[in-house]
Amino acid sequence: MPRSFKNVSKYVNTARSVGFMLKNIAKRSRILHLGVIILLLFTACKQDQITVRIAVTTDVHGMIYPHDFISRAPSDHSLAHIYKYVSEQRTKQDTFFFLLDNGDFLQGQPTVYYYNFVDTFQEHLSARVMNYMEYDAGTVGNHDIETGPQVYKRVGDSFQFPWLAANAVNSTTGLPYFEPYTILKAGSKRIAILGLITPGIPGWLPKNLWAEMEFRDMVETAQEWVPHIIEKEKPDLLVGLFHSGTDASYGGNPDAYMNENAVMLVAEQVPGFHIIFAGHDHRVSTQQIANIEGDSVLIIDPGSHGRFAGEATITFGSQGMQIRGENIPMQAYDPSEAFLEQFAKEYETVSEYLEDTITWLAADMVGLDALFGPSSMLSLIHNVQLDLSAAQISFTAPLSISAVLREGPLLVSDMFKLYRFENMLYRMELSGAEIDGFLEHAVGSWFNTMSGPGDHLLLFGPNQPGRLASPYYNFSSAAGINYTVDVTGNPGDRVSIQALSDGSPFNEANTYSVALNSYRGNGGGGHLTAGAGIPKEELANRIAWSTDRDLRFYLMDYLRQQDTLYPLTRQNWACIPVHFTGPASISDRKILD
Repeated sequence: MPRSFKNVSKYVNTARSVGFMLKNIAKRSRILHLGVIILLLFTACKQDQITVRIAVTTDVHGMIYPHDFISRAPSDHSLAHIYKYVSEQRTKQDTFFFLLDNGDFLQGQPTVYYYNFVDTFQEHLSARVMNYMEYDAGTVGNHDIETGPQVYKRVGDSFQFPWLAANAVNSTTGLPYFEPYTILKAGSKRIAILGLITPGIPGWLPKNLWAEMEFRDMVETAQEWVPHIIEKEKPDLLVGLFHSGTDASYGGNPDAYMNENAVMLVAEQVPGFHIIFAGHDHRVSTQQIANIEGDSVLIIDPGSHGRFAGEATITFGSQGMQIRGENIPMQAYDPSEAFLEQFAKEYETVSEYLEDTITWLAADMVGLDALFGPSSMLSLIHNVQLDLSAAQISFTAPLSISAVLREGPLLVSDMFKLYRFENMLYRMELSGAEIDGFLEHAVGSWFNTMSGPGDHLLLFGPNQPGRLASPYYNFSSAAGINYTVDVTGNPGDRVSIQALSDGSPFNEANTYSVALNSYRGNGGGGHLTAGAGIPKEELANRIAWSTDRDLRFYLMDYLRQQDTLYPLTRQNWACIPVHFTGPASISDRKILD
């Protein structure tokens, strides 16, 4: 007999004995006796009820402190806020509480960059923070892998909790490179946590960052591990902790193998999960869906940067298991004073590092300019890429359209506005025709097809004024060639390349050396595959050279060699006809400002 029913029987038998002894008592006493039975039954049920609360952070991106080191402004969300919430939850005596993280912790804020690449001798701040907060498990994210094996191995070795990713396997043994799953215990209940990572990493990151790994399809991996976990561990609750988004159609075919955002696919196609925590896409959502067997699966996505904590509350009782989920806004909590005191020294260390002056900026540089034509901010990146790689042509895209670098001292903190990601720089060999296809792909998702000056220049989403139809980090422009973009032409037939910028003729049959970042060079955005028509498996063979460090490092090195930076704009390309694009640029800019 199950334990819960044994307890109820014990109390019922006791109540019956009391009732037998009182059988000759008056009617009024019998009513009292009935109340005793009800009370005893209620007490038994209450004692058998187990409540579990699981809180999840995801895509924190180094937002440890209630301060944004990039914008140099206070923040109403951070791990300091999360810890305040967590501390309150842990005081509830009638609840088992667990804290999980869903990846992408090690890139974003300068805080983690400093401990990734500058101070590499002491235990990583991220590990110290997460151990202090007493995380119970975590899943690896793609941006954690992007820091490189020297970083993620060092951090993972310091974690006092399992780091999960069942579908990242050792390329030699075929076994999981990280832990595949873990078991948490809440009284008599066993909770299985299966970790999966987005398998899109080979399409974004250089091979040397994940040389010892292979990434496998999330659905197939779940189909392999879920039966194993259920048979071996016999969990009362199965939770997915997936660094992957909820929109399988994002960026391509929703039925594509190795889908980047496969949370819903796993939830629907792999029976057994009760809850799946999503991440990667920075979208806040809670939803309930049915799997192929008709069972309900709760999906919780807490967004990013510690703005929300995803929370699932599970109640095990005599009526079975009840689950509810929500995202808790951290704006409702103050940052934990104990947390801030614990890590005050590290805060000061990072602050001093970021206040270091690199050079003097002679004029403002505005990120938004890059959406409408050549800009001084992207020209600087082009210059560094061409100088560093000795390539003939450079491709780059805006990484922050909200960034503004003001005239005056240019600080280390400004470099995180100028270049947000830790991409490497590649030099690749492309034909002239492939370069043209690359640019056609870029402008196809960037510019609207105009029929008059009253139309939009930029391509906005349908019925979404002010929201671009595609991510601006895919809007690649070129330096080293002179070209125009005819926005009255059909997509795929807009770019006209006149010559190299040194006056040499441009020929589609010739081969050119091209500088571009590692995200793009590995196929990110589809510019080289869908645009240039290069098979994915051929991309690695086109890489002639790569940096050892991230581009931000080389940008800082380049700028330190100049006493004053005079922002100049390469005027090597333009959108035409100007009598259409001029008025449209002004009106579209007002929408985005």
